[in-house]
Amino acid sequence: MTEATSNEDSRGTILVINGPNLNLLGTREPEKYGTSTLADVEQLATATGEAHGFTVECVQSNHEGVLLDVIHAARGTAVGIVLNAGAFTHTSVALRDALAAVQVPAVEVHITNVHQREEFRHHSFLSPVCAAVIVGAGVFGYKLAIDYLGETL
Repeated sequence: MTEATSNEDSRGTILVINGPNLNLLGTREPEKYGTSTLADVEQLATATGEAHGFTVECVQSNHEGVLLDVIHAARGTAVGIVLNAGAFTHTSVALRDALAAVQVPAVEVHITNVHQREEFRHHSFLSPVCAAVIVGAGVFGYKLAIDYLGETL
């Protein structure tokens, strides 16, 4: 886990979690995902969080268990979660259960509009336990998610 910013007067920490294949942003299917890199996303999230008075921590993993551990660790340490679980969105009951268990407001983010894609991407195990869902806004969706948390926390 890398802390993107530190602020003693912070309103708390927002955890930005990116799942499988998001480490390849900028080079992976740029016609779908754009040319922004994961570092660009993290920089955008950090700047947006700071504008709302939050500390932002960013984590990316291709491993479901690591993502579960990060969500579990958010209990008592984070005031909000922004989660792009990638393909795990459509397969992981474990991530859904972890989000429900920690009871930290979460926003599900997808760079592409999953409803315009393959049928299997239309179902999310995570949406029912998230406060909001943002799809199809590109990497700008991360900013929207943090803005939402900034207004509701």
